[in-house]
Amino acid sequence: MATDPFDLNLRHLRALLAIEEHGSITTAADVVSLSQPALTQGLAKIERQFGYVLFERRSGGMVVTPVGRIVVDRVRAAIDHLAGGAKGLTRVFQHPERLMTMTQLRAFLALAEAGSFTAAAHGTGLSQTAVHRAVGDLEQVIGGELVERRGRGVWLNAAGKRLSRGIRLAVGELNAALAELGLETAGELIAFGALPLSRPFLVPAAMARLAQEQPQSRFEVVEGSWRELVEPLRDGRIDLIVGAVRPFDITDLHQVPLYEDRLVIAVGSQHPLAGPDMPSLDVLASYPWIVPPANTPLRGIWERLFEGRPLPATPIECGSVMIIGRLLTEGNFLTLLSPDQVALQIRLGLLARVGPPLAESTRMIGITTRRSWRPTAMQRRFIELLGEVGTTARENDPDARMLGWV
Repeated sequence: MATDPFDLNLRHLRALLAIEEHGSITTAADVVSLSQPALTQGLAKIERQFGYVLFERRSGGMVVTPVGRIVVDRVRAAIDHLAGGAKGLTRVFQHPERLMTMTQLRAFLALAEAGSFTAAAHGTGLSQTAVHRAVGDLEQVIGGELVERRGRGVWLNAAGKRLSRGIRLAVGELNAALAELGLETAGELIAFGALPLSRPFLVPAAMARLAQEQPQSRFEVVEGSWRELVEPLRDGRIDLIVGAVRPFDITDLHQVPLYEDRLVIAVGSQHPLAGPDMPSLDVLASYPWIVPPANTPLRGIWERLFEGRPLPATPIECGSVMIIGRLLTEGNFLTLLSPDQVALQIRLGLLARVGPPLAESTRMIGITTRRSWRPTAMQRRFIELLGEVGTTARENDPDARMLGWV
């Protein structure tokens, strides 16, 4: 059985769509330019690779089976991603995706990831000559260069970046088909990006629950800011981003809100202002602040806190909660953080907060995905668990979460 999408034959996969559309191997063979015996053998091979019968042979023609429907729908999405990645790149062929081979896609994607032909050959098990040939053949299909060669290094040009995104998304669909059929022998991988507000509470809670429910699940967590994670999401390197959602619609992305988060003013436990009472803005402004980078949502909230008056001294600009926490214990700094980000340090007596959560500091925590993304059953369950954890957070106020989740 196939456990690697690159072991599949791209022409045979395209033939599945033709068989499903026309209900006939004879007609499908004409569509994909194969002989009927060759297509019959190709279909038999694909069914062996997937381990299931994909079509029933009936007197009225070929009828897709329930498992075949899963495969056909994923293959159609994969071909659409390939077509979208190649669209507008060539005037040589009207449908360049119909001429591509899995060897070409594998070599090009490996080259895009590795940055050199030598490393790409090592990563794929192909010879360096084979990688050169496959990438060159793909450039002929596109009718133009996809990479720029500078010494031993290789960079993707604009066309190469666009095509690599389409290939990566296509491979992701085929991997999803294998996962839905239980052919991921190493366990199904869930790759996602974690924004700062999701890391202390939401993400680990949902991951722990899924790992307990389904021990075969695997995770790849990529940490970063929104700016650092949004392009990997579009590229298909990750499938969702968990954290603060944007306060505006994004054409190609879908945002699902989970719960509202309100910020607190955090300080070291020995700070003169530590306690349940909220000082005046004049008192808050008399102490130095650690602020997040400019042009971030958190920085905007901090600036609005002192709107209409001179801003306090800000000797430190930092986005790392680990560094900020240490700084708060070493001086009389103040900063704005989520209750979830400082719950453990407060419980341990290292940090404290000043007054209640700020009423005007609400941020929506949620999930961002590609609009074209169709999650597998396990990915859907992970999203459900994120929602369940988010519901718990929504039902509890920040005070309860701060004192209770650790």
